[in-house]
Amino acid sequence: MKRILKGLSLALVLVVAFAGCQKQAPDAEGPAKAAYHIGVVTGTVSQSEDDLRGAEELIKRYGKVADGGMIQHITYPDNFMDQQETVISQIVALADDPLMKAIVMNQAIPGAAEAFKRVREKRSDILLLAGEPHEDPLVIQEAADLAVNSDFISRGYTIIWAAKELGAKTFVHISFPRHMSYETLGLRRQIMEAAAADLGLKFAFETAPDPTSDVGVPGAQQFILENVPRWIEKYGKDTAFFCTNDAHTEPLLKQLLAYGGLFVEADLPSPLMGYPGALGIDLTAEAGNFPAILKKVEQAVIDKGGSGRFGTWAFSYGFTVTAGLGEYAKNVIEGKAEKGKLSDVYVAFGEFTPGATWNGGYYIDANTGVRAKNHILVFMDTYVLGKGFLPTTKQVVPEKYYSIKFQK
Repeated sequence: MKRILKGLSLALVLVVAFAGCQKQAPDAEGPAKAAYHIGVVTGTVSQSEDDLRGAEELIKRYGKVADGGMIQHITYPDNFMDQQETVISQIVALADDPLMKAIVMNQAIPGAAEAFKRVREKRSDILLLAGEPHEDPLVIQEAADLAVNSDFISRGYTIIWAAKELGAKTFVHISFPRHMSYETLGLRRQIMEAAAADLGLKFAFETAPDPTSDVGVPGAQQFILENVPRWIEKYGKDTAFFCTNDAHTEPLLKQLLAYGGLFVEADLPSPLMGYPGALGIDLTAEAGNFPAILKKVEQAVIDKGGSGRFGTWAFSYGFTVTAGLGEYAKNVIEGKAEKGKLSDVYVAFGEFTPGATWNGGYYIDANTGVRAKNHILVFMDTYVLGKGFLPTTKQVVPEKYYSIKFQK
């Protein structure tokens, strides 16, 4: 897979603090109702909290439909793999609202493409945006106006590079069959294994229960809690651990802080991803203020003896994708942004990541060499708690990793 826009690094700034995000001005009869609606679909707190918090930020800015505002937020069930028709029906029902002008889904779990197709059949005027799609790239590209993934190609290399920078000698990848059947996650695992061999790290794979299975989130988390001490003993404390599921992240961090080990960043990085629960800290007062959140998490990690051993992104990826795609949809609807213009997507993301450094590019199919015009991959510098930023976005990812083909 060849890289397009390789080395594109964008320093995103907070372009507008309040302008354009103020609620409708009240009139003599009360607040004016929104002229159009944006549907936002996320997981629940237990499965993908950061994605949901991004929806809450949009509601905070623009109000919810029930109160005359702009945002209609719904959540899909935790066991979404067993309830795909329910998920599809939830999304399609949003199109019954005559004021609905866009639907943002983050994460775009299996069934999203079919739901988008059915929406398109009913309402061709609705803008359809997919954050972190779980379905094959070519499938979601056909259904969505825009898809955004964390850069699973580049990060397959940069996460291993960062693990080595942290002093890791071994890298352990934790996942389960459903995730490994996705091109975005399975291909990243293949690249990680190749990068580990090239950079001199041992690579190991451990299977954990799928939280959408019969054991649910509690059973999957209990498995991680019980097995991390055994894995530390097996692989050693100079081992970096990585998991592909949000629900696994908190128990993994908790046990690594207690028993040793390294952690570069989460699958969908954020200082909120797993750290508050693992550290037992309350971030209510810092809600929405990511510099303050990062500072508090960092101090807690340092206090636990984890300085220089744990990393994240300075801003939440999940939060940013939900809120950023909502902002982008609003800008397109209001004529302030062009549909499909990448710089406008980055400006929308910049509303929620002031000063952040990103690297991005277009998805290109490794089998055909065709560049997608509506699918972008993005990533941010890794922030090592207690040490500061690693220059992740400045790393030149060897070209050969872009030509590795996904093997199911």
